Amino acid sequence: MAGNYVFPGGTLDPEDRDTRLFAMHSDLDLSTIANRFGGDLSAERALAFCVAAIRETLEEAGVFLAHHEVNPEQKLSQVCDLRLTASLEKNWLAKLVAGTGWRLNLTALSRWSHWITPAQMKRRYDTRFFLADMPAGQYCQPDSCETLQGLWIAPGEALAGNLDGTIPLSPPTLVTLHELSRYRNLSGLQADARHRSWGPAFSPRLVPLAKGAVIVEPWDPQYRETEIRIDLKQLPTAVLPVEEPFSRIWYDGRLWRPIRA
Repeated sequence: MAGNYVFPGGTLDPEDRDTRLFAMHSDLDLSTIANRFGGDLSAERALAFCVAAIRETLEEAGVFLAHHEVNPEQKLSQVCDLRLTASLEKNWLAKLVAGTGWRLNLTALSRWSHWITPAQMKRRYDTRFFLADMPAGQYCQPDSCETLQGLWIAPGEALAGNLDGTIPLSPPTLVTLHELSRYRNLSGLQADARHRSWGPAFSPRLVPLAKGAVIVEPWDPQYRETEIRIDLKQLPTAVLPVEEPFSRIWYDGRLWRPIRA
């Protein structure tokens, strides 16, 4: 969403679906991939989503979830320079792993959530969100092309920035950061992520307003009702603080902010 902070991500490219190639150059076999990332996805499709996640994270954030056995620091520097200075071909990742000894680190990924854009939106996406630790010795750096600005920030700080308008967040980013903010240490988050399934897809409802809109999440008490009632006069005073649970997000024409039902 233009003008909002989002996690690195993008389209599942045809080249990401090269099962034979990427299975040979990943640190997990197809059977393990099916167990770790499957659920409603076949092993082949789960691998493609993992490849896309790793590719987009490098393209947009400059972080590469991969191993190289020979001179890994030098090789990583070369990859990052390529990503910033060259016009990447569509199948650049396939050529990289096939020809230069990189092995994709699927072990670093965990399932987090599955989102489907509301039906009323002009563009709809079916998106998988992964969780990964930041690799040691790597740093986020926007590519200044697809991603013009990036932040490496604690979830609570990002949520507070969204409320005051300095860090505008997209709705799925807002919900995910709220989920992450509940964890008080990294070890607890890692433990939960290791055993997390995709779960049911989040498919919010969009309620258009004369100015802006309200997104109603699946856990909202009125989500399944034919008509969802929005009290327009109460919206400005319904905005919730960072730690407060929410099931609705109000867009006032500028920002998406959590509100009480």
